[in-house]
Amino acid sequence: MANSASGMHVNDECKLKFLELKAKRTYRFIVFKIDEKAQQVQIEKLGNPEETYDDFTSSIPDDECRYAVYDFDFTTEDNCQKSKIFFIAWSPDTSRVRSKMLYASSKDRFKREMDGIQVELQATDPSEMSLDIIKGRLNL
Repeated sequence: MANSASGMHVNDECKLKFLELKAKRTYRFIVFKIDEKAQQVQIEKLGNPEETYDDFTSSIPDDECRYAVYDFDFTTEDNCQKSKIFFIAWSPDTSRVRSKMLYASSKDRFKREMDGIQVELQATDPSEMSLDIIKGRLNL
Protein backbone atom coordinates (compact mmCIF):
# COMPACT_ATOMS: atom_id res chain seq x y z
CA MET A 1 0.00 0.00 0.00
CA ALA A 2 1.35 3.43 -0.91
CA ASN A 3 1.93 6.10 1.66
CA SER A 4 2.66 9.79 1.29
CA ALA A 5 6.35 9.35 2.11
CA SER A 6 7.05 6.91 -0.71
CA GLY A 7 4.49 8.09 -3.25
CA MET A 8 2.00 6.13 -5.30
CA HIS A 9 2.82 2.76 -6.82
CA VAL A 10 3.60 3.03 -10.55
CA ASN A 11 1.66 0.49 -12.62
CA ASP A 12 3.96 -1.83 -14.65
CA GLU A 13 2.16 -0.80 -17.85
CA CYS A 14 3.44 2.76 -17.27
CA LYS A 15 7.05 1.55 -17.18
CA LEU A 16 6.57 -0.69 -20.21
CA LYS A 17 5.02 2.02 -22.39
CA PHE A 18 7.68 4.52 -21.28
CA LEU A 19 10.40 2.08 -22.39
CA GLU A 20 8.64 1.74 -25.74
CA LEU A 21 8.55 5.53 -26.10
CA LYS A 22 12.22 5.81 -25.15
CA ALA A 23 13.71 2.86 -27.07
CA LYS A 24 11.36 2.21 -29.97
CA ARG A 25 9.75 5.66 -30.28
CA THR A 26 6.36 3.95 -30.47
CA TYR A 27 4.66 6.98 -28.90
CA ARG A 28 5.10 10.75 -29.07
CA PHE A 29 3.75 11.27 -25.56
CA ILE A 30 2.13 9.55 -22.59
CA VAL A 31 -0.24 11.19 -20.11
CA PHE A 32 -0.38 9.56 -16.67
CA LYS A 33 -3.05 9.86 -13.99
CA ILE A 34 -3.11 8.86 -10.32
CA ASP A 35 -6.01 6.54 -9.61
CA GLU A 36 -6.75 7.20 -5.94
CA LYS A 37 -8.96 4.14 -5.52
CA ALA A 38 -6.35 1.77 -6.98
CA GLN A 39 -3.55 3.69 -5.20
CA GLN A 40 -1.35 3.80 -8.29
CA VAL A 41 -0.24 5.80 -11.30
CA GLN A 42 -1.85 4.62 -14.53
CA ILE A 43 -1.77 5.56 -18.22
CA GLU A 44 -4.52 7.90 -19.33
CA LYS A 45 -3.50 8.52 -22.96
CA LEU A 46 -0.88 7.35 -25.45
CA GLY A 47 0.02 9.73 -28.28
CA ASN A 48 0.92 8.31 -31.68
CA PRO A 49 4.32 9.28 -33.17
CA GLU A 50 2.69 11.60 -35.74
CA GLU A 51 0.83 13.64 -33.12
CA THR A 52 1.96 17.22 -32.48
CA TYR A 53 2.75 19.22 -29.36
CA ASP A 54 -0.70 20.83 -29.66
CA ASP A 55 -2.28 17.35 -29.63
CA PHE A 56 -0.28 16.65 -26.48
CA THR A 57 -1.30 19.81 -24.63
CA SER A 58 -4.97 19.32 -25.55
CA SER A 59 -4.78 15.83 -23.97
CA ILE A 60 -4.09 17.30 -20.55
CA PRO A 61 -7.14 18.44 -18.57
CA ASP A 62 -7.36 22.13 -17.67
CA ASP A 63 -8.27 21.63 -14.02
CA GLU A 64 -6.80 18.28 -12.95
CA CYS A 65 -3.22 17.29 -12.11
CA ARG A 66 -1.32 14.91 -14.38
CA TYR A 67 2.17 13.63 -15.12
CA ALA A 68 3.25 13.45 -18.73
CA VAL A 69 6.27 12.57 -20.83
CA TYR A 70 6.84 14.03 -24.28
CA ASP A 71 9.46 12.96 -26.82
CA PHE A 72 10.50 16.25 -28.41
CA ASP A 73 12.32 16.13 -31.77
CA PHE A 74 14.52 19.03 -32.78
CA THR A 75 17.36 19.98 -35.10
CA THR A 76 20.58 21.44 -33.68
CA GLU A 77 22.47 24.39 -35.17
CA ASP A 78 24.78 21.79 -36.77
CA ASN A 79 21.71 20.32 -38.52
CA CYS A 80 21.68 17.15 -36.39
CA GLN A 81 18.35 15.46 -35.66
CA LYS A 82 17.97 14.91 -31.91
CA SER A 83 15.27 14.27 -29.36
CA LYS A 84 14.85 14.82 -25.63
CA ILE A 85 12.33 13.24 -23.31
CA PHE A 86 10.53 15.84 -21.23
CA PHE A 87 8.75 15.08 -17.97
CA ILE A 88 5.96 17.52 -17.19
CA ALA A 89 4.32 17.70 -13.78
CA TRP A 90 1.02 19.47 -14.47
CA SER A 91 -0.57 20.92 -11.34
CA PRO A 92 -3.01 23.69 -12.28
CA ASP A 93 -4.04 26.25 -9.67
CA THR A 94 -7.68 25.24 -10.24
CA SER A 95 -7.16 21.58 -9.25
CA ARG A 96 -8.14 20.18 -5.84
CA VAL A 97 -5.65 20.75 -3.01
CA ARG A 98 -5.65 17.03 -2.17
CA SER A 99 -4.84 16.19 -5.77
CA LYS A 100 -1.94 18.69 -5.85
CA MET A 101 -0.53 17.20 -2.64
CA LEU A 102 -0.87 13.64 -3.96
CA TYR A 103 0.91 14.43 -7.23
CA ALA A 104 3.63 16.43 -5.45
CA SER A 105 4.34 13.65 -2.95
CA SER A 106 4.45 10.95 -5.65
CA LYS A 107 6.52 12.82 -8.23
CA ASP A 108 10.01 11.71 -7.14
CA ARG A 109 9.07 8.05 -7.02
CA PHE A 110 7.40 8.32 -10.43
CA LYS A 111 10.49 9.95 -11.95
CA ARG A 112 12.76 7.26 -10.48
CA GLU A 113 10.62 4.59 -12.16
CA MET A 114 10.84 6.38 -15.53
CA ASP A 115 14.55 6.03 -16.16
CA GLY A 116 15.53 8.17 -19.14
CA ILE A 117 13.77 11.46 -18.46
CA GLN A 118 16.11 14.21 -19.64
CA VAL A 119 14.31 17.49 -18.90
CA GLU A 120 11.77 18.28 -16.18
CA LEU A 121 9.11 20.97 -16.21
CA GLN A 122 6.68 21.93 -13.45
CA ALA A 123 3.62 23.74 -14.81
CA THR A 124 0.64 25.32 -13.08
CA ASP A 125 -0.57 27.26 -16.12
CA PRO A 126 -0.56 26.35 -19.87
CA SER A 127 1.91 29.17 -20.56
CA GLU A 128 4.49 27.38 -18.37
CA MET A 129 4.60 24.45 -20.77
CA SER A 130 4.26 26.25 -24.09
CA LEU A 131 6.36 25.19 -27.06
CA ASP A 132 8.52 28.30 -26.53
CA ILE A 133 9.31 27.14 -22.97
CA ILE A 134 10.18 23.64 -24.25
CA LYS A 135 12.50 25.11 -26.89
CA GLY A 136 13.95 27.49 -24.30
CA ARG A 137 14.93 24.55 -22.09
CA LEU A 138 16.92 23.20 -25.06
CA ASN A 139 18.45 26.61 -25.90
CA LEU A 140 16.88 26.53 -29.38
